Amino acid sequence: MFGGFMELHGHVWSARGQSSSWTLLRSFKVMPGPAKMRPVARKWLAAAFLLASGEIAAADDVLFEGVRIFDGKGAELSASSNVLVKDNRIARISTDPIDAEGALRIAGNGRTLMPGLIDAHWHAMLIRVTPAEAFGDIGYTTLLAGAEATDTLMRGFTTVRDVGGPAFSLKRAIDEGIIAGPRIYPSGAMITVTSGHGDFRSFTDLPRASDGPLTRMEVVGGSIVVDSPDEVRMRVREQFMQGATQVKLTAGGGVSSPHSPLDVTTFTEAELRAAVEIADNWHTYVVAHAFTSEAVRLAALSGVKCIEHGFLMDEDTARLLAERGVWLSLQPLPEMLRQGFPKGTVQRAKADAVWPGIERAYRLAKKYKIKTAWGTDVLFSAALAKQQGAILASLTRWYTPAEALVMATGTNAELLALSGPRNPYPGKLGVVEEGAFADLLLVEGNPLENIELVADPETNFKIIMKDGVIHKNTLR
Repeated sequence: MFGGFMELHGHVWSARGQSSSWTLLRSFKVMPGPAKMRPVARKWLAAAFLLASGEIAAADDVLFEGVRIFDGKGAELSASSNVLVKDNRIARISTDPIDAEGALRIAGNGRTLMPGLIDAHWHAMLIRVTPAEAFGDIGYTTLLAGAEATDTLMRGFTTVRDVGGPAFSLKRAIDEGIIAGPRIYPSGAMITVTSGHGDFRSFTDLPRASDGPLTRMEVVGGSIVVDSPDEVRMRVREQFMQGATQVKLTAGGGVSSPHSPLDVTTFTEAELRAAVEIADNWHTYVVAHAFTSEAVRLAALSGVKCIEHGFLMDEDTARLLAERGVWLSLQPLPEMLRQGFPKGTVQRAKADAVWPGIERAYRLAKKYKIKTAWGTDVLFSAALAKQQGAILASLTRWYTPAEALVMATGTNAELLALSGPRNPYPGKLGVVEEGAFADLLLVEGNPLENIELVADPETNFKIIMKDGVIHKNTLR
């Protein structure tokens, strides 16, 4: 028995392996039954740790000592401070010593303590598959996504906003402690129109009957086709029924879809407003994929609260977003992603047209002080997913390291909070402050001076904590 706990202890506190045995501890925090029983079970397991390993710390309390804090909001590190974590929250922050008898004490020795990173444009189910596999064996795809979710967490990303794909089961497995992974804010199936971005059907699926059978991509929840306001209302409600925190419509053409030209504005105003109406009823918001000025403007004027991409918009459109307080979720798409589309394909031609707009979009966002979120939009490439931190670091083409890190922590958390009562994790994310969730990274060095530290998480992230649980500790 105690040998088993010794193994578990090694994965909870030092996390040197990729085993999921750590999840036994995590499961006690979310196990069913009266809430008062959960801490009892957790304390029992902590006692088993004491017997098994001689540790002097209870699993619930962790004290970081002698750390300098990047709080997710400011541009400077704090003075040497101490941070006490109780259960899954930051209980106290002080420059004075904290009396925390029985807590696991971690010597920061001047290292940086910062919030876990947040990726606001992620597709958890579409990283390790090929386009041909995406809507095939959904069981296999989910297993792949689970492995990628663990790797995502071990890169320091404790939260992602999933903007298209059947991630509900993955989210549940993570939340229940079955596998390790980030918090997920799921959108569910991308809502698209016939020949819109996200319509991956073949010509043999045409003509479509509104009351006909669904295609494979729709059955598995990858994308779903709507061609009227009433269909929009039905499909949007279905996503919320399954637990979507926001919904995504593809308001204009896209790169990866074979039959969706970039210049086409896909949804009508009535269809967009139908989605916004239902999201308003559910007290959350609609996010719209849109590149061109026409698509961005129509979405914004229809009540959409967040635009994804916007790489081909003009100055007047950027000014409109600023005036209306619409969020712009931008991605510094790496060249590796563009080159991933084979030369001579429709997708590569569209990528070649979009990529020059990335620079312009960021400059417009800064010029008009648009509320700007950050994400990666990695698709169909496990190798590129490993560069998640490097993609964040590339923001220094336009921002200081502090501005980039604030965007990937505190600012992205503000965007997530737009989900209101649909928020599955009510509480503060993206910041280091008392009462916030204990999603924390202990970094070797100062990322405000050298943001490239986040590009090498294996070396530089000494501790990764999510929801008060340590998933990696290389200081032991």
